[in-house]
Amino acid sequence: MLTLVPTPIGHLQDITLRGLEILKAADVILAEDTRTSKVLLHHFGIEKRVLSHHQHNEHQSTKEIIRMLKEGQEIAMISDAGTPGISDPGFLLVRECIKEEIEVRCLPGATAFVPALVMSGLPCDRFVFEGFLPQKKGRQTRLLALKEEERTIIFYESPFRLLKLLEECSLHFGEERQASVSREVSKMFEETRRGTLKEIKEYFMTKAVKGEIVVVVAGK
Repeated sequence: MLTLVPTPIGHLQDITLRGLEILKAADVILAEDTRTSKVLLHHFGIEKRVLSHHQHNEHQSTKEIIRMLKEGQEIAMISDAGTPGISDPGFLLVRECIKEEIEVRCLPGATAFVPALVMSGLPCDRFVFEGFLPQKKGRQTRLLALKEEERTIIFYESPFRLLKLLEECSLHFGEERQASVSREVSKMFEETRRGTLKEIKEYFMTKAVKGEIVVVVAGK
């Protein structure tokens, strides 16, 4: 069986008890970055074989992982933070396991966009998750397609491109559209800024921005 185990996006205690049980029982743990994951595993006293599985090698490593699963090994998959498959590796391996009729399960747990959406104060009964926009080709096309979107819109963005995204959203959606920016969710310097796109952009123009960022924009 392949089990996808969400890992903390900030505070290490955010991992679930069941997640720890699965990691302790696994024969092999697949990790996006073995160095990052070993910090988590060491913190909870988990000593297991850890294999690297990330976006640059997943096409090559999937075949070997499928072989291991067919041999009866229990494999747990984790990403650097959050739920595997959500803007992280995971989809390709899950798809191949399903094709090979290998059982797959995913534990509930941490992901950055859910708390950011709830904390935004914007409607969260209906929303669309866009993840990271393309950095170049296709970026404006995606934003244009969202211009008439009535559901709340969620983006992931890096601190280096935050102001660019806020400027683009202002251009396509109008600078008076309500929005929220959450950064460092579940970490020591967690911050959520709410207001119009114009107000939020002006705020972040005056300060250095660090950490992982979730941008939530109200629908039309």
